[in-house]
Amino acid sequence: MSTERPDNDVTGPRRRRPPLAVASVAAAVLLAGGGGAYWASTASGDGGGADSTARDRGSAPVLALDAAGEGSPATPGDPSPPPPGIAPGEPDPGGPPVVYRAAGQLPDGPGEAAVHRATGTVAAAEVARLAKALGIPGTPRTVDASWVVGDEDGPGALLKVAKQAPGTWTFARTTPAEPCERGKMCANQSPPEADGQPVGEKAAKAAAAPVLKAVGQDDAALNAGQLMGDVRVVNADPKVDGLPTYGWSTGVQIGPDGEVAGGSGQLKALEKGDTYPAIGAGEALEQLNEASRARGDGGRDIGGCATPVPLEGEPKPSDPQCVPSNGKRAPVTQTVEDAVFGLALRYVDGRQTLVPSWLFSVRQGPGGPESTVTQIAVAPEFVEKPAEPTPSGDRRATSYAADGRTLEVTFWGGVCSTYTASAEESAGQVRISIAEESQKGGACIMIAKELKRTVTLDAPLGDRVVIDAESGARVPRG
Repeated sequence: MSTERPDNDVTGPRRRRPPLAVASVAAAVLLAGGGGAYWASTASGDGGGADSTARDRGSAPVLALDAAGEGSPATPGDPSPPPPGIAPGEPDPGGPPVVYRAAGQLPDGPGEAAVHRATGTVAAAEVARLAKALGIPGTPRTVDASWVVGDEDGPGALLKVAKQAPGTWTFARTTPAEPCERGKMCANQSPPEADGQPVGEKAAKAAAAPVLKAVGQDDAALNAGQLMGDVRVVNADPKVDGLPTYGWSTGVQIGPDGEVAGGSGQLKALEKGDTYPAIGAGEALEQLNEASRARGDGGRDIGGCATPVPLEGEPKPSDPQCVPSNGKRAPVTQTVEDAVFGLALRYVDGRQTLVPSWLFSVRQGPGGPESTVTQIAVAPEFVEKPAEPTPSGDRRATSYAADGRTLEVTFWGGVCSTYTASAEESAGQVRISIAEESQKGGACIMIAKELKRTVTLDAPLGDRVVIDAESGARVPRG
């Protein structure tokens, strides 16, 4: 394993790049990192952004970060759930270790910045406003821990909004549900085929405008370059407190007829929270490399090389297919071409929170694809790192929503099994167990599906934490 440290002392002019393309686990579509990024007029090689006075204030409470992956909201209906343990913008902990090198000097950034989060519950009037923008008639009604407008059985349209902040919402044009015999592929499980021409980007943005206004993102940076068959997706990447965001997005799908065909996002407005001293991009990059090296120390043996190893010489460290003799994956070098100060989605005490972060534009090799990697920018003395994963296994429940005594649990499961959820309550927590009954005999398609099950508690959830009984890990609010 490499012990090489990142090179942050490369000199030369920094190139200002166009907005970054980033992948959204919240909308399963590509986003465009909007403008308004923080760019330093003068750069410092050490990247230190906060003076000792600000760093020593101690006026803000410690940020208790939840484990990585609890900030990875899955997309409803996406047959390929995001890999567990990965928060938005974070490298895959199961992949090879990565060494990040700066292509030039890195900016200092601001001396401090605030966290932002949504609180409270979503009112029926807020849901009605969004439903009107989507063209769905009807009055919001309660179904478990969500507001629902439209027809669940189809054909028609269905809007679902979680009552609990941040008010995650999904919208889809619905079709009649057809019975599906266990173990067989049904027609309504296949991805829709394109049968028309997608509308242009300008027309798509115009069609999405009323929806974006209804959710308070009419001034967000837009990207309409994503196509899903004949559907064009308009992605809104909002600015909050003048800073670009990562992981807090709205995706609006526009069909070939120019009508809104689907979408997802958050409805509840964000509120400014505590202000924290911020570190510069250089210090954040060092932390990113330290975390990458730690993941490399725990790298797993994948059974040798995918191709024969030459008899003479060692495998090249840059070859991600080969595993050195010590059983660890060889490190991969990626170049940091830009650093932008913004806000990235993390879970803090089980709640979705936009945390001051550095958004690094990275590239592996000349001409390789560009991606975004995030690193929290809050001074480390104000951050409480998450506990190590429990040895009992991965968390089964991915998120929950609550409304009084109703607890709605979200998890991933197979299409050929049946699932039930139960709760064990105490004064400080609620432990959720998910039981699976697999199909006996017959073939079954290997498709993962996001599922929800509702549990009625003996008492309202209140401030009690929700624990996944299988892993012992805290379950974040959806």
